[in-house]
Amino acid sequence: MQAIGGPRGIVESILPGLVFVVLFVVTHNVLITVAVSAVLAVLQLIARLIQRQSVTGALTGLLAVGICLVWAWLSHDARNYYVPGFIVNAFWIVVLSISLIARIPGLGVLVQWVSHPVTEHFSAWLHDWRDDKPLWRAYMQTTVLWVAVFTLRLAVQVPAYLMGSVGWLGTLRLIMGVPLFALVVWVSWLIIATPLHNHKASAHKELSCN
Repeated sequence: MQAIGGPRGIVESILPGLVFVVLFVVTHNVLITVAVSAVLAVLQLIARLIQRQSVTGALTGLLAVGICLVWAWLSHDARNYYVPGFIVNAFWIVVLSISLIARIPGLGVLVQWVSHPVTEHFSAWLHDWRDDKPLWRAYMQTTVLWVAVFTLRLAVQVPAYLMGSVGWLGTLRLIMGVPLFALVVWVSWLIIATPLHNHKASAHKELSCN
């Protein structure tokens, strides 16, 4: 729930896309759909500011939604609201696949960097967790899992885009957005949790002995 931003984060992530697809299906007017979706995204940010809450997530969401809305508006095609998402998914497929080929799993780099960021002695930091074989295998498995998720999104959504079905495309995007993300985060943590805990316990024990 923390990774997603809690219940409010779920609502803020889903609402703009839901409003976009519903409005377009009802009105078939790209301008109205883009305008209302943009106003909604801005109102979410304003609500955060008024309540003096963190706006980092809202700003990121506003930027992402803004890019999608501008793309759809300039092209006069509602389908293109979803094109930036295709590009992002393709980008992560390439990056994570390269990390697997290099045997430096991208999920391992991400998790280790978040928990223990480094600015120097990068090689020692890298070897610290890569030499822990159970942990390394867990990171490899989760990286493969995320590549599969990004690939599945494209395999399912791109045909809907090519068929010009905005309603189906929007529905698939919502289902394969936050709900799927939450499920894969949970499964990833189930895979990583035990070897990561053992690795941290081993490191703590070595420090205590020294």
